[in-house]
Amino acid sequence: MEGHDVGNELLCSVTHPDSAEEPGSPALACEHYGSPQQEVTATMRRNDSYLPVPGEEKSLDVDFVNTKDGSDESIPMKNRYADDGSPLYPRQGPYFSDGQRRVDYVLTYQIQKPNSIRRQSSRFGDNNFIQRFCRSLNIRNRGAEAHPKEDPEIAAQEQRTDYHEDDKRFRREEFEENIMETGLELEMDERTNIPGIGFMKIHAPWNVLCREAEFMKLKMPTKKSYEVKQGSNLVEKIRLFIHKVTAPLHPKVDTSRQQSVKFLSHPFSREKQHLFDLSDRDKFFDSKTRSSIVYEVLKRTRCTRAKYSMGITSLLANGVYTSAYPLHDGDIEGVNAEPNDRKLLYEQWASYSYFYKYQPIGLIRKYFGEKVGLYFAWLGVYTQMLIPAAIVGVIVFLYGCATVDDNIPSMEICDPRHNITMCPLCDRACSYWKLVTACGTARASHLFDNPATVFFSIFMALWAVLFMEHWKRRQMRLNYIWDLTGFGEEEEDHNRAEYEFRVMRKTIRKEQPTPKREESEKGKVKLTCTDRLPAYLTTVVTMVFMILVTFAIVFGVILYRISIKAALHMSTYSARSNIRATVKGTAAIINLVVIIILDEVYAAIARWLTTLEVPKTDKSFEDRLIFKTFILKFVNAFTPIVYLAFFRGRLVGRPGNYLYVIGSYRMEECAHAGCLMELCIQLCITMLGKQLIQNNLFEIGIPKLKKLLRRKRSDLDSKQEEELNRSLHRHEKDHILGPFVGLSPEYMEMIIQFGMVTLFVASFPLAPLFALLNNIIEIRLDAKKFVMELRRPIAAKAKDIGIWYNLLRGLSKVAVIVNAFVISFTSDFIPRLVYQYMFSDDGTMHGFINHTLSYFNVSDFQPGTDPLQPMHLGYKVEICRYKDYREPPWATTPYELSKEFWVVLAARLAFVVGFQNVVMLMSDFVDWLIPDIPKDISLQIHKEKILMVELFMKEEQGKRQAARDNHNQDNCNSPSSADQSPPRTRSRPVSHANC
Repeated sequence: MEGHDVGNELLCSVTHPDSAEEPGSPALACEHYGSPQQEVTATMRRNDSYLPVPGEEKSLDVDFVNTKDGSDESIPMKNRYADDGSPLYPRQGPYFSDGQRRVDYVLTYQIQKPNSIRRQSSRFGDNNFIQRFCRSLNIRNRGAEAHPKEDPEIAAQEQRTDYHEDDKRFRREEFEENIMETGLELEMDERTNIPGIGFMKIHAPWNVLCREAEFMKLKMPTKKSYEVKQGSNLVEKIRLFIHKVTAPLHPKVDTSRQQSVKFLSHPFSREKQHLFDLSDRDKFFDSKTRSSIVYEVLKRTRCTRAKYSMGITSLLANGVYTSAYPLHDGDIEGVNAEPNDRKLLYEQWASYSYFYKYQPIGLIRKYFGEKVGLYFAWLGVYTQMLIPAAIVGVIVFLYGCATVDDNIPSMEICDPRHNITMCPLCDRACSYWKLVTACGTARASHLFDNPATVFFSIFMALWAVLFMEHWKRRQMRLNYIWDLTGFGEEEEDHNRAEYEFRVMRKTIRKEQPTPKREESEKGKVKLTCTDRLPAYLTTVVTMVFMILVTFAIVFGVILYRISIKAALHMSTYSARSNIRATVKGTAAIINLVVIIILDEVYAAIARWLTTLEVPKTDKSFEDRLIFKTFILKFVNAFTPIVYLAFFRGRLVGRPGNYLYVIGSYRMEECAHAGCLMELCIQLCITMLGKQLIQNNLFEIGIPKLKKLLRRKRSDLDSKQEEELNRSLHRHEKDHILGPFVGLSPEYMEMIIQFGMVTLFVASFPLAPLFALLNNIIEIRLDAKKFVMELRRPIAAKAKDIGIWYNLLRGLSKVAVIVNAFVISFTSDFIPRLVYQYMFSDDGTMHGFINHTLSYFNVSDFQPGTDPLQPMHLGYKVEICRYKDYREPPWATTPYELSKEFWVVLAARLAFVVGFQNVVMLMSDFVDWLIPDIPKDISLQIHKEKILMVELFMKEEQGKRQAARDNHNQDNCNSPSSADQSPPRTRSRPVSHANC
C-alpha cells in the first residue's frame, strides 16, 4: 500500500473564483493518475475532513482540503492516463492537460527525494496546520520508542535540510495561493521526464488579460483603420525606389511587406471594448503579450507571512523556485512541427543561407518583444552602414598598394646606394645595422600611411554621424509602426529582491523608541548614500585596481618585447632579419589572450560590484552594470593599442642617454617607418581574434561542448535520446534550454567593435571590412541562439536602445580626436608636409629620410652600452644615425632638440586643432541637416491624433444620441398624467405604435 501510494503523482489544475461555479473559494481540480483502477471519477465533498490513517502518514500523496464553507459541490478527480499508459490528452503543445487552456508562464522548483513525503499543496484549508502538527507528533512518538542507530549529527543535518525544504514549500504554497487570488489559473505537474524538477504552469484567463492590459495601459489595435500615404519628397521617393529594388532581399514573412493600411491603436479599456476587434479572443492577445502580463502579475504578487515580503525575484534568488520563463510557440524541426512564428523565424532568419537578406524585424518584435527587436534592428542598420565604409576602406588600401612603388621615402630606404648605418636597437647585444634592411617594413607602412588615410579618417568621422542619424530615423519609424510613440518610462519599475532584503535588515536593526514613531516611520525606510558608502568605496578602489592591473600587464608585455628582442639578437637565430616581425606578432598574440581572459574576469567583477551597491530597480542595476563593464573592457581592449599609438617611441631618449626602466631595460623604439605598422598589426590581431575566438567560436563551441558532455553523461544512445525529446512536453523542452541573460553581452561586443572601427581607423582602413564580415555571421549566429538554444525572454517594451546610444555617440566624438592625434603624431603625414613645403630644395620628397635622421658619435656611448660586435658590418663605425630631430655632435649644443623638431611639433598641434574643429563642424552640420523624425512619420503621427479625436467625438455623439433615444422611449412608455396609479409604480407598457 505504501509503495503504491508513493508512486502516484498529482496534477492539480486551479481555477480562479471568477471561472468557478462557486464564487468565493477557488476550485481545485485534482487529476490523480497512478494505477489503471483509478479511472472512475471520484468525488469528494468540500465539507468533509479526511484525517491521516495512523501508521501510513509517509505514504500520503495529498492533504485533502477542508474548506470554510459548507458547500456540497464536488471536486472531480480524473485520471490523466489510460490503461495502456498513454495520455488521455496527447496534445504536447503549450497547453494545460485539458488541451484548451494555454500555458502562458512556467515556474519550476526542486522536488524532494522519493523517500520524503510527496504532497500536493493543501493551501485552501484551515485545518492543514493541525494535520501537520498531529502527523509530526506521531512521527516523534514512534521515533522516541525506537532508538536510532544512525549518527545523531547526520540525523540533525538531515532534519535541518528537511526544515529548509519545508520552508520553501510553505513559501510556494502561500505564493501560489496569492497568485490565484489575482485570477490566474495554475496546474502542477510533477510527473515529468526531468527527474527532481516540478513544474507549475500558469494560465491567464480572458478577464485577467483584460484587467491587466488596462492596468498596464497596453496599446492594442482598434477597428478604425486608415490608409498610410507615402511621402512625396525626394528622400521618400528614393527610399521607396530602394525598397522596390531590394524586394528580393526581404524575407518571406507577412510582417515584412509594405503596410498600406494601419489600424489605430489605443490603450486597452474594458469600458471601451467595442472599439477593439474581439471576434477572435485567442489571437487578440498574442503569446508575447500574455506572458508579459503574467510576469507583471507575478512581480506584484508577494509572500507576506515570512519575516519580510518576498516577490518572485526573491523567491528565485532564495531557491524557492529554480527558474521562471515563458514558453516557445512550438517545435522548429520534425515532421509533426506545426506552423508557428518560431519555426518561421528559424527558416527565414536563423539560417546562414539567408545571410544576404534583410531581417524580419517585425516578426522578431512580435515574438521576442520590442527590446530584442530594437537590438536586431540596430545591428542590421549598423551592418548596412558598414558596407560603404568597408568599400571606401578597401579603396584606400588598394590606393596604398598601387602607389607603394611611387613612394619616394620608401624608395630611399630600399635604395642600397645610400649606405646609411643605424645605431643599435638595444644595448650590448644589438649591433649596428643598415637602413636598407627596413625596406619591407617601410613599403608595408605605406599601405596604411598615405595621403588617402587623412581622407578616410574624415570620411569615417562623418560616417559615424550619418550612422547615428540614420539609426535615430529608423528608430522613430519603428516606434510609429510598433505604436510606441506615446510610450514612456512612467510605468512602475519594481524593486529588486536584494534591495528589499537590505531594507528589511535595516528596518530590523533600526531602533523604534515609541509605537507612534514606528507608525509614522513605517514604509519610509530606504537605502541612503550613507548605507551604500562602503560599496561605493569598494567599487572605486576595485575599479582603479583593475585598471592598474591592466596597465601592469601591458607593461609586462613591453618588458617581454624588450627582453625577447635582446635574447634573439644574442642567440643564433637564423632569420635575424625577421626578429622585429617575430617579436611584434608574438606580443600581439599575448595581448589578445590576456584581453580575452580579462574580459571574462572583468565581467564577473563588474557584476559583483554592482550587486554590492544594491541598486533599487532592474533598470538602475542594468545601467550601473553596463557602465562598469564598459569601462573595464574598454580599458582592457584599448590600453595596448593606445600605448603603441601614442607612447611607444616617445619616451626613449637618444643614443648615449637612453631612458631605462627596471634596471637595464631600455624603452622601445619605433621602426624607422614609424609605429603605425605595429599599431596596425596589433589592431588586426586583436580585432580578428576577439571576433573569431571570443564572439563566434565561444558562442558556437561552448553550446556544442555542453551538448556533447550532456550526451556522454547520459546512458542513452542517439535514437533513445531522440525518442525522449519527442516525448517531452513544451515546458520540459524549454527547461533544458539555456536561460536568457539579457542583451548586454551582445551590445557590449558590438560597442567594442564600433570603437575598433572608428577610434584607430586611420591606422587600419580594413577594420570596417572585417567588422562587416563578422556582423554578417553574428546576426545569424545570434538568431540561431535566440531561436534554438535559449529560453524565450520576457517581452520587454522599449522605445530606444537606452544607454548604448550615449556610449556610441561618445565614442564617435572621441574618435575624431583620436584619429587627429594618430594622423598627426603616429604617422609621418605631418613631417612629410613640413619637409615638402618648408625644407625641400625642389618641393619634392627627395631627401626626406636624410632630413629625419640625426647623427651620433659612437665615442659618446655610455660605458657598458656599446655593441659587443662593433665590426659586425665589416668595418669600423664612427658615426651612426637615429630617427629624431636633434643637433649633430659637432654643433655648439650637441644632441639638443633642433628647430625642425619645434616646427614639426607646432604643425602637428595645429593639424590636431584644425582637423578636430573642421570635422566637428561638418558633423554638427550633418546632424542639423538631417531631421531626427522623418517627415512622413511626423505627418502620420499627427494624422493618427486627429483620427483618434474624431473617433472619440463620434463615440460621444453616439452616446448622447442613444441617451436621447432611451429618454424618448421612457417617455413613450410612461403612464399618462391622469393615471391614478401609486407613485414609483410602473403601469403596463403601451405599444410603440401609440407614440
